[in-house]
Amino acid sequence: MTAAQTPIEAFLAPLAKLALKQPEIEGLVFWGDANGWDTTPTEALESEEIAFYAEGLLLEGFRMVWEIAAMAETPNDPDHIRLLFWQDIAPIPPAPRPAWVTITRAEWTPK
Repeated sequence: MTAAQTPIEAFLAPLAKLALKQPEIEGLVFWGDANGWDTTPTEALESEEIAFYAEGLLLEGFRMVWEIAAMAETPNDPDHIRLLFWQDIAPIPPAPRPAWVTITRAEWTPK
């Protein structure tokens, strides 16, 4: 019998599933705070690290948005995952750059 997923595991399940299906996909980490958002990723994670990395931060009380992104020319073909983290107050997470589109997006706010 399989144990029920925790809320965090359910939130991250689409990322874990994509990582298994597309092991070459990367997760790009962006950080935000009251002063704004990093314009370049602070880290690039390998597919098997994505859900593990995010789960640790969510357990610590961070807020998060994840986005599965694709190039605008191939909008149904996932290219990378954007992981946006912040604590307390931050402006609305930035949209992807114009060459990219968001396939799927989800937001986590600690309870």
